[in-house]
Amino acid sequence: MRTVLIIDDNPAVGEALSLLLSLNDVRPLVALTPDEGLATLARQSVDVVIQDMNFTADTTSGEEGVELFRALRQRYADLPVILLTAWTHLETAVELVKAGAADYLAKPWDDAKLLATVENLLELSESTREVNRTRMERRKRREDLQRRYDLDGLVFASEAMARTIDLACQVARSDVPVLITGPNGSGKERIAAIVHANSAVRNGSFVAVNCGALPGELIEAELFGAEAGAYTGANKAREGRFELADGGTLFLDEIGNLPLPGQMKLLRVLETGQFERLGSGRTRKVKVRVLSATNADLKGMIRAGSFREDLYYRLNVIDVNLPPLAERIDDILPLAEHFLAARAQLSDAAREAMLSYPWPGNVRELKNAIERAALLAGNHPITPELLNLPQQAGPAVVRNLDEPSREVVEAALHKADGVVSRAAQSLGLSRQALYRRMERYGLMTQA
Repeated sequence: MRTVLIIDDNPAVGEALSLLLSLNDVRPLVALTPDEGLATLARQSVDVVIQDMNFTADTTSGEEGVELFRALRQRYADLPVILLTAWTHLETAVELVKAGAADYLAKPWDDAKLLATVENLLELSESTREVNRTRMERRKRREDLQRRYDLDGLVFASEAMARTIDLACQVARSDVPVLITGPNGSGKERIAAIVHANSAVRNGSFVAVNCGALPGELIEAELFGAEAGAYTGANKAREGRFELADGGTLFLDEIGNLPLPGQMKLLRVLETGQFERLGSGRTRKVKVRVLSATNADLKGMIRAGSFREDLYYRLNVIDVNLPPLAERIDDILPLAEHFLAARAQLSDAAREAMLSYPWPGNVRELKNAIERAALLAGNHPITPELLNLPQQAGPAVVRNLDEPSREVVEAALHKADGVVSRAAQSLGLSRQALYRRMERYGLMTQA
């Protein structure tokens, strides 16, 4: 049950608050001294504390309340604390709010305001516990993945990335082809390298070739090799990537750029392990684990006749999808810190700018922005200006169309008598989403 601890030396205050809270489905606990309050917290789980500022007769300085608050904050950093104060202690209470107190109420208090404040803090406490629980579960899952598999130092924190890695590592031990899908710059080659590192052929070579970076007439020679004189400039015989990857893994990036003749040869290699070098009639045989990647719509290319359907199904036995960075926001700051490598500090404004930016260029764009900012920052913190993020008129505007303004949030809170859950429902937001907006607009202590 939701529990509030009242720490006040006046038994009448404890009794009045206990009755008020009990009538609203909140379990009250009462302590008459700071030591008794701290002892209660050590024994029982409490969601919110309401504390007085003075505990000794004829004492009005508020120093005892300050000392108690500091003890609470030191031992229970996330525990919401409401201060009960006389007007003479208002300045002290304001300072404690700046130091982390949730709110302050003057004696005699207004029952409706006190209940609204307590209700909001109980919801926030519940939300905080849920966030912490989720964060703990994610950390355990991440640690489990790192313990079970070789992740090659991959930096991630999002649940979406954890699912992708889990799937990639599960299929790594088999020898079936894997198609890695995702936008440019999202890290498809890193996922391919992790599949190789956890495969049965991890001791073999990992050979990568970008099919989109080679002229069409050279892709076949690059993959399958060529004899001397097979094409202009081929002065001597050369091995292709399949031969170089024999006994290991071949990663074909941008597989959608492979021309149709090369697709037919690739299909044959996948089915039989056999191929011929360009300009040769001699059949060669290799054993290679093939991984491929694309950001193209291969099904659309099949309908257009530019990609073989039989090759698609041969490559796509397992589809490992890598989400864009905009869909794994929890990865942005860990990746940024990784790329910074302690060369500079990120300011709070820079962090906020990075979290709100859609990153159309994905991890590659993030890395470039961090490298530029670190170079220009010198010994100063990195600011949004140093990140030089372009204005995104498209996605950013679309994403903010339904963003409630400060005035709308204030009106919803007023209409809901300050109860966040009702205000959030009227705005079509979750409690957590509304709390984030309240914090952004500076409304956390006003609700």
